Amino acid sequence: MKHLPLLSFFFIFSISLCAQPFKVLSPDGSLTLTANTDKNISWSVTYNGHTTIPNVNINLETNQGKLFDETTTVVNHTIQQHKKTLRVTVPVKSAEIEDYYNELTLYLSNGNHLVFRVYDDGLAYRFSTDFKDDVEIKNEILSIEFPAQTHCWFSAESSFLSHFEQLFTYQRLDTIPSGQFHALPLLASTPEKVRIWISEADQHDYPALFLATNGNYQLNAIFPKYILQSEANPKHSPDRNEIILKEADYIAKTNGKRSLPWRIFTITNDDRKLVSNQLVYQLSSPQAIDETDWIKPGKVAWDWYNANNLRKVDFKSGLNTPTYKYYIDFASKYNLEYIILDEGWSQSTTEILTSNPDINLHEIIDYGKSKGVGVILWVLWKPLLSNLEEILNTYATWGVAGIKVDFMQRADQQMVNIFEEIAKVAAKNRLIVDFHGCFKPNGLQRTYPNVLTFEGVKGNENHKWSAQITPEHNLTLPFTRMVAGPMDYTPGAMRNANRKNFAPSFERPMSLGTRCHQLAMYIIYESPLQMLCDSPSEYLNEPEIPAFLSKIPTIWDQTIILDASVSEFILSARRSGNNWYIAAMTNHFSRDLDMVLDFLPDGKYNMEIMSDGINADRHAEDYRYEVKKVNNNTKMKIHLAAGGGFAAILTKE
Repeated sequence: MKHLPLLSFFFIFSISLCAQPFKVLSPDGSLTLTANTDKNISWSVTYNGHTTIPNVNINLETNQGKLFDETTTVVNHTIQQHKKTLRVTVPVKSAEIEDYYNELTLYLSNGNHLVFRVYDDGLAYRFSTDFKDDVEIKNEILSIEFPAQTHCWFSAESSFLSHFEQLFTYQRLDTIPSGQFHALPLLASTPEKVRIWISEADQHDYPALFLATNGNYQLNAIFPKYILQSEANPKHSPDRNEIILKEADYIAKTNGKRSLPWRIFTITNDDRKLVSNQLVYQLSSPQAIDETDWIKPGKVAWDWYNANNLRKVDFKSGLNTPTYKYYIDFASKYNLEYIILDEGWSQSTTEILTSNPDINLHEIIDYGKSKGVGVILWVLWKPLLSNLEEILNTYATWGVAGIKVDFMQRADQQMVNIFEEIAKVAAKNRLIVDFHGCFKPNGLQRTYPNVLTFEGVKGNENHKWSAQITPEHNLTLPFTRMVAGPMDYTPGAMRNANRKNFAPSFERPMSLGTRCHQLAMYIIYESPLQMLCDSPSEYLNEPEIPAFLSKIPTIWDQTIILDASVSEFILSARRSGNNWYIAAMTNHFSRDLDMVLDFLPDGKYNMEIMSDGINADRHAEDYRYEVKKVNNNTKMKIHLAAGGGFAAILTKE
């Protein structure tokens, strides 16, 4: 880490200070954070000289007292500049991240301290406590006041027992019912169109943060309580759903000397910078495992979405050995790294060390190895946790490549710890992990890079039973949920429909939007473990599609967001090695985008293009494949049909 010299007012101070404001600027000077410690702790932010967040009150209440009370003073403070380069083991956006910020630390008279970091694209703060022995945290106070007329995109929850797959609703903040609470991330937009994206990072041994409305322009933190007693829900899928019987009067019981999670506020007037932001990764704990060569990102042939529906085969398709060997053949043909055996592979959902009698798991795993295809197994978290070490060691002995852990459903302190314990034991057994039915990424993927992706998103599978997964929803995700980290949206639907001819179908689902809308997701949506959700039969019927998808990587050396507007459209370019990948998506409105390829290095490129066909507005599956020669002087106009998309692969000659 490099500590850089600052301007004269950024020298390190070491004098006793009370109640005076403390200011710290972002490295480029666009953001100014002002912290006040008069009777309580509060802070505000200006962006380009205008007040963006007028006031935020923060504190911590414990069984040993408050972190800051009327007797507390600031006895010292430091302001330092830090600049270093982070090298990413599993690069979701870029192989390297410039971590550049100014840091203000307030040292309190009771031994606790508060740290602020201010970046060019946002800020974060965290408490570091110095309480004696273990401490019960009763509440963490975070009360955010926004300017009048602020709107936000939020995902409302009715309970802390959730799979965190809600739609993002756009609404003026003061019109949201008082007391409604929202899972993070949340995106606010001020009257000046400054975007404020809120989430958290480095969340260890601590519950997830939610934000509740008060009927005005204010959001207040709430947390799930520490769970003392729970049981299976006898009325609703007891193998995966719980009833909370008893809660403590605190949110966490933890070490009294520790750092709490970072509270993150990304601030920008450029929607492109929302998508490229990496503060969650930057603010999370460094890698906890030494060897990572075995961690292999890639694409997956997935079974559950398409209900194992195959055609033109000489066996009865379903949960059986021939079906999964067929998936392996398909994966091998198109260089997909994995297949998943989702729910139904095991003897039962709770007996996960014995396979379904119709499935010869060892034969499938061995067959996959002979074809260069790994096998990932779906499991429920409770049966897995009941014997975690033995189960994962057994899977590793069998030759399993990874696990998909489902129906996590909670965000309390114990569940946060369960995530980390699963990641740790999986890493010890060289197993990759995909968390489902879970809260948003919190940086665990940096600490344990074998955790490749998370659900916590209303994704493609919802097409099976609803019409809620609209192109507008798909164009909201890159600016909200995806900013937190990888998301297992599971793209690749081959049955595509426009609004007037869409219908939910559980066993033969279709997607809203065009074929190229789905293809573009493989470049725009970030997930080092990326699904091909539809049936191998659907892909094999149109071999151009899997041939094209097989060339798209799932990790990236560089990302450039060329143009973007929340919920409306996005145009992205990503680099892997010497090749570039470009994609665009739009909401329910057709549009034309101008694209200039001046970001390309010198040289000639072959550009393979998948674009909406001339009839895509009537028949969403219509697409056009073409190849062009381009260079960094090329200018193009991209036409997107309503709900449309565009995807291109640029290979250097």
